[in-house]
Amino acid sequence: QVQLVESGGGLVQAGGSLRLSCVVSGRTARGYAMGWFRQAPGKEREFVAAISASGGSTASANSVEGRFTISGDNAKNTVYLQMNSAKLEDTAVYYCAARASYVSGRCYLRSNEYSYWGQGTQVTVSS
Repeated sequence: QVQLVESGGGLVQAGGSLRLSCVVSGRTARGYAMGWFRQAPGKEREFVAAISASGGSTASANSVEGRFTISGDNAKNTVYLQMNSAKLEDTAVYYCAARASYVSGRCYLRSNEYSYWGQGTQVTVSS
């Protein structure tokens, strides 16, 4: 069973930076594609960023393009989301997700494509 644990959330001022981490445990030998999603109060969960199992491909939502960066460290079984130039509308609970992937270079952008989820970490951007 794959388990995901997020950390790094908290309070940040608008324009500031924050780095979220997601540690993956219980992995098998197969590759895992990873993603970050977020859910604000009263809104549906939305895609933020994704990275392929190989780490060679990434994708991000238009709303965070140029501000957020997803990266991975296979040696540490950890995926990161670097958040820069934070905006008030980035306030949400951020979730890490994983799925086994046999296509090493593919990113997955829909939440229903992921099999495993973390518990979420709150990010609050203040003015």
